[in-house]
Amino acid sequence: RFESAFAGVVSEGGRVRGVRLAGGDELPADAVVLAVGHSARPVYAWAAEARLALEPKPLAVGVRLEHPQSTIDAIQYGRAAGHPKLPPAFYEWKTQARGRGVYSFCMCPGGFIVPAATEPEGVVTNGMSLSKRSSRYANAGLVVTVGPEDFGAGPLAGVLFQRALEQAAYREGGGDLRAPAQRLGDVLAGRASTTTPDCSYRPGLQPTDLARVFPEPLFLALRDGLADFAARIPGFLHPDAVLVGVETRTSAPVRIVRDPESLMSPSLAGLYPSGEGAGYAGGIVSAALDGVRVAEAIVRNTAS
Repeated sequence: RFESAFAGVVSEGGRVRGVRLAGGDELPADAVVLAVGHSARPVYAWAAEARLALEPKPLAVGVRLEHPQSTIDAIQYGRAAGHPKLPPAFYEWKTQARGRGVYSFCMCPGGFIVPAATEPEGVVTNGMSLSKRSSRYANAGLVVTVGPEDFGAGPLAGVLFQRALEQAAYREGGGDLRAPAQRLGDVLAGRASTTTPDCSYRPGLQPTDLARVFPEPLFLALRDGLADFAARIPGFLHPDAVLVGVETRTSAPVRIVRDPESLMSPSLAGLYPSGEGAGYAGGIVSAALDGVRVAEAIVRNTAS
């Protein structure tokens, strides 16, 4: 049912009987797979209101870090950089800082930083590469691990934490989905940026001090992680390297609890939370594999 919004599950006697759509239609079903994306906040709100078993889940938040693609090629390929048979270079970098993991995520060679907000008065960044990977820029999420100790133990506390960062980025960006940004060199020097380099992000950047957007412990961990990369990776501290905020949607901040054997929600028989949005995967491949597990569980449970 395309262009149809999910409005809830129809149940009877503690068991699924169908799905209710926003227009009022009901689709009968004995099994419902809840396989939403990790930004499906209305579904999380519905699950909380329906008193499904939920729990907060660790995640990671940070920025998009962009370099000229030629700089990344030089870092990764050395003297072979620029060879016509070499593709735009890719990287995966990670370190530890102040007791937190700091790592690159969803690296996009020859790509673009794109707006990805799903709510008003919020700024969210993401990255993408077209098939030719022919952009002059390379970007990746550069994120810091956070958990319930940072945002609270309530089942939707992680969602509220993400939203607060996104709204802070919106305010610091000055509106119109402009993103707050800071040159890498300025971050490491502890000063606000007054200019930003040319960048792939549209509608544009607002130079600032990203310390105004993030809680201090997170920003200090991010800064120290960047300093470690700069010390270990020649060329990393490029004058046109820029941090663009904020990257908050790395994974689901909520886990919709399921029984480890039946894979059904303990709150509602026949409801199968699945994939990344339900808190059981960390990307495309792992979400697909979790879907296979759920499909096998439905067959097994039906047969029994």
